[in-house]
Amino acid sequence: MAAVIFALDQATKYLVLRYIPEGGSWSFHPTLARIFQFTHITNSGAAFGSFPGLGDVFKFVAVFVIIGIIIFYYHLPTEYIGVRLSLGLIVGGAMGNLLDRFVRINEAVVDFVDIGFWPIFNVADISILVGVGILAYYLWNEEGRPKQEKFHPEGGKA
Repeated sequence: MAAVIFALDQATKYLVLRYIPEGGSWSFHPTLARIFQFTHITNSGAAFGSFPGLGDVFKFVAVFVIIGIIIFYYHLPTEYIGVRLSLGLIVGGAMGNLLDRFVRINEAVVDFVDIGFWPIFNVADISILVGVGILAYYLWNEEGRPKQEKFHPEGGKA
């Protein structure tokens, strides 16, 4: 999942960089532009333009998060498919935005999805958001489940 998100994020950013000048917009139809269009901007902050100018901090955080998730992922039981999916979404998005911070002159991320009423974002941002949402849902539901009692093979409760 991480590889798919990373590739999709980089492919869409490539298309935006190639066909939409920075600050420019493109829409499927002029009447849709108020609701949805592609607008090429750069973002030196976190997702949705928050905390601008902290590119170096976000590089460090992204590397730390990616390494931590990869380590955690390999210790996670295979039956936790929802958690594995969410971690893949988060890592793929984090890698996509991290690459932008290393290859762009101003250490900024390319954003382009413009819904009008919402800050402009990219595929990596939405992937991270969805991944965190799935993970939060899983953890929320896991927290409320009653703990099952474990039994020893010799009989009796643990």
